[in-house]
Amino acid sequence: MAVAVRPAAYGRGVSTAAEITDVVDRIERDDADLHAFVDEPGRAERVRAAVEALAQRWPDPAHRPPLHGVPLGVKDVFRVDGLPTRAGSDLPAELFDGPQATAVTRLQAAGAVVAGKTVTAEFAYFSPGPTRNPHHPEHTPGGSSSGSAAAVAAGLVPLALGTQTIGSVVRPAAYCGCVGFKPTYGRVPCDGVIPNAPTFDTVGLFAAQPRLAAVATAALVDGWAPVAPAELPVLAVPVGPYLDQADAGARAAFDRQVAALREAGYEVREVAAFDDIAEVNRRQEVVNLVELARTHEPWFDRYAERYRPRTAAGIREGRAIDADTYRAALDGVHALRRRLPQLMADARIDVWICPSATGPAPRGLDTTGSPIMSVPWTQAGAPALSLPAGTVRAEPDGPALPVGLQCAAAPGADERLLAWAEGIAGALAGLT
Repeated sequence: MAVAVRPAAYGRGVSTAAEITDVVDRIERDDADLHAFVDEPGRAERVRAAVEALAQRWPDPAHRPPLHGVPLGVKDVFRVDGLPTRAGSDLPAELFDGPQATAVTRLQAAGAVVAGKTVTAEFAYFSPGPTRNPHHPEHTPGGSSSGSAAAVAAGLVPLALGTQTIGSVVRPAAYCGCVGFKPTYGRVPCDGVIPNAPTFDTVGLFAAQPRLAAVATAALVDGWAPVAPAELPVLAVPVGPYLDQADAGARAAFDRQVAALREAGYEVREVAAFDDIAEVNRRQEVVNLVELARTHEPWFDRYAERYRPRTAAGIREGRAIDADTYRAALDGVHALRRRLPQLMADARIDVWICPSATGPAPRGLDTTGSPIMSVPWTQAGAPALSLPAGTVRAEPDGPALPVGLQCAAAPGADERLLAWAEGIAGALAGLT
């Protein structure tokens, strides 16, 4: 039976004993089947103490920070003071001890309260944890930020941290039907986060609504400069082999999304892009594998038998890639990071739009689904946003499952993309 999905309201903070108890009870009750959170003895006492500390720090409601009392899920690759970090693995937790992640500290400084660690695929790679899709438990929630996406989509918390190395924010946000945002590469510090591939690793977040995503991102990123959306952005569909990677259901849903946006007054252009997508995909894989192997160099030989088979295979494959192949792939990454903004400027477009994933969440819990629709935007270091955008039936008599619209802007344009997000989301709101 699916978990009752009830998206949390924007900025729903907690301050009273009854509100605190409700948050913890909701996690304990609904998460028994969802498995979005890592088990935590004493959660109620810890959360209560954190909220009491908030009340003492900001007793005057008029001067409270923007996320005051907002319950926060934190993907279990982030270090959080007082909670162990396991990264979804069976390795000893003490291997990952260290100072708290800056991203967590920044959200706490804005008033957020850590409700708990959320389940991640092992080391934010491809071996999934036990989390289920809140819309249908036989389908994957995506990954690797599976617990964070499911927790927000199910209404257990309104906000959660994740990471994206390929598509680990955008894809699970789409599969679970919530907002997911990956900022420009490098705008959020990654210290205190167990690395996957540092060339791509980006701290991202999941939110119940676009406005909450914008408020939280403002607290997270370096050099935030808020902007007001003066006019509608010019949207672009990246036609060509990249778009052809989406399945028929996703393409049909995307056609409906484009039609809804045009009906709402948006200009949508078609722009040829990524005719070399096979090469783009391959160099993403090469860099990821080599850097995954480097990340696990201190631990793998000693604890290889504790790794899950797919993670271990990825590390071994990364070790076998020669330096010249890695260097050539890295050169291609940096070339794309230069080329994408120029392509956007030449085409006079503001935001790329495309499916967030190749289709709805696949059936089965042994996969996290394909991340390939996120590859070019992640590789380019661009900010990328997934907005709920209707549903698709993966099977004729199967359940209707969420799909998302992916929106990507030029690197550094996070503020503008999030300023446009509410309007785009509004145009998509009537889709089913």
